[in-house]
Amino acid sequence: MITSGVSAVAVPLSSNPRRARRTRRGRGRARRTAVHLVVVLVLVSIGSFLMLDRLPGDPAYALLGDTATPEQVAMVHRDLHLDRALPVRYALWLGDVLRGDFGQSYRTGQSTWEAVTERLPTTFELIVVSQVFSLLVAIPLAVWASHRRGGLFDRISGTVAFVFISAPTFVLGVVFVLALAVRWHLLPASGWESLSSSVTGNLRSIALPSATLALAGPLPTYFRLLRSDMIDTLQQDYIEMAQAKGLSARYILWRHALRPSSVSLVTIAGVQVGRMLGGAVIVETLFALPGLGRLITTSISSRELVVLQGGVLLIAVTCVAINVLVDLVYPLLDPRVRDDHG
Repeated sequence: MITSGVSAVAVPLSSNPRRARRTRRGRGRARRTAVHLVVVLVLVSIGSFLMLDRLPGDPAYALLGDTATPEQVAMVHRDLHLDRALPVRYALWLGDVLRGDFGQSYRTGQSTWEAVTERLPTTFELIVVSQVFSLLVAIPLAVWASHRRGGLFDRISGTVAFVFISAPTFVLGVVFVLALAVRWHLLPASGWESLSSSVTGNLRSIALPSATLALAGPLPTYFRLLRSDMIDTLQQDYIEMAQAKGLSARYILWRHALRPSSVSLVTIAGVQVGRMLGGAVIVETLFALPGLGRLITTSISSRELVVLQGGVLLIAVTCVAINVLVDLVYPLLDPRVRDDHG
């Protein structure tokens, strides 16, 4: 009886090595991700700090103008620690950043953090709307084009996607303004109305900027990538088996082919967020939106170097965090990724 009892307990324990290996793989993957994140964040902080130091000329004169007195220049040097050695200045700056102090505008006295948080909702909404619009349009078009590979729809959609990828962001924005705002008066050409003040007004003010940002890169990129991956997936043996079972084409496309074809799409979607932040600089300036992109352009024109430095750092950290999140989503989409990288 004792022996059989021990055997009964030992049976479930003997079936756990695979689960234990997966646990160790998950912990190892988490450690590698953490190390990678720390290294990248350190490099990003160094690059953001050196941005101010590597600019030609004296930052004090850039802030105060050429008519600044020696006393004013010395005061700026002292406030920005420009009179210290480069490693000491970096350590002081990094310590302030870790405490949440990203500096402040030398002209208005507004903190960089406050300036960024005031404009962050606009840029966040612009990117989210553009991303959602891109995915909602690109995914069904890519699925249908892959199903009708070589057909009329496939050729036309591929040509249109190539045209939009080739067109610069500011060109698309100008065309949309001339067509939809100036000629047909369907949407406002510029300006911004927050979501809290008016939902309808907000949707009207975000429509042209988000369409411009989406069509200038993410949407045609998602379409071309997913179409290519779907075509490869539809040639796999398990798809042929599903067809032999008599499953409908729609069921096979959406239930069996789309998910394994979406791994690359998730990767590019994470990368595109960083590119969209860069495109937001052009779009927000073109449509006069009060977002982070416009903050950066006005900081450059007004020589607000401290605000520019802090804003670029926050944007870079956001891009890094999104890419890490994308890495964590991989195993949920395709278990083969979890097994291969374990």
